Amino acid sequence: MSLKASQAVKKQGQLDVPRRIAVVFPGQGSQTVGMLNELSEAYPIVKETFAEASEALGFDLWAVCQDEAELGKTENTQPALLTASIAVWRILQQNTQIEPLFLAGHSLGEYSALCAAGSISFADAVKLVHARGHFMQQAVVGVDTKMAAVLGLDNSQVISICEQVESNNDDTIVSAANFNSPGQIVVAGNSEGVDILSQHIQCMGKRIVPLKVSVPSHCALMQPATEALAEKLAECKFELPSIPVIQNKNAMEEKTIAGIKKALTEQLSHPVLWTQTMQKLADKHINLIIECGAGTVLSNLAKRQDTPIATYPTDKPERLAKLFDKLNNEDL
Repeated sequence: MSLKASQAVKKQGQLDVPRRIAVVFPGQGSQTVGMLNELSEAYPIVKETFAEASEALGFDLWAVCQDEAELGKTENTQPALLTASIAVWRILQQNTQIEPLFLAGHSLGEYSALCAAGSISFADAVKLVHARGHFMQQAVVGVDTKMAAVLGLDNSQVISICEQVESNNDDTIVSAANFNSPGQIVVAGNSEGVDILSQHIQCMGKRIVPLKVSVPSHCALMQPATEALAEKLAECKFELPSIPVIQNKNAMEEKTIAGIKKALTEQLSHPVLWTQTMQKLADKHINLIIECGAGTVLSNLAKRQDTPIATYPTDKPERLAKLFDKLNNEDL
């Protein structure tokens, strides 16, 4: 039975408040071995979507998701996460009447958002992010790299420390990669640069947490991958999205196909402006966000924003049921 997600929400003593929904799609780091296994038992569309992706890629992507070593390879992680997101998106399309006002995706999730909005076909999106992962891995062959999350400092402080490290130490590369929420900024670069920055952060009495990743996304080390990705994007057919997609590079909606492709290209070596993206959704009076895909990373980040918005993950049957209950409930 369809769920009515667009009705006005009545609050005591107030006028009806329209439900304003956005859907966000997670990026790399949200993957887990066996992700969506439980959902696949209740919703056949999950394995059907993975079968479609497997056909496009030429290998069994569902089997990859059951193997920790294979799933950990960047060129596999990316299509696996995109496929998981589109599988959940299809569940939502089959079982609800949601009409999102905006879509957005964190890093890789931007491709999922554009696919959900009909800007790129699913088969092309899966092949594109598979190539993207390969380009990213190749860009740092022979280079020791790291990423780490800096906690408790504001954007300008982290940017300033990165600039000081690069200026005062030859051959160091380190920069802000993800502005995830106020007080949580991920940095990326070569190991020397991140290590020196870590020493500065610790001397300030602040925390910096190393991240287990295979490539340093969204920094200057990704420039070779950016160039290869631009060529790949030029070959792909895109349409204008049917739902506005807020992209990472400028935390804004691109209005042209050329602009969309340019933002996707530049995203790879520039920071993800997720804090600004979430604030933009708040400014647009979004009052319910659905995290569409694996994990709860974006739902957790939503709680830490200056203007928190209730966000519902969807990767397990009980979480999806909670969302469906919410969509049926007249009280936000």
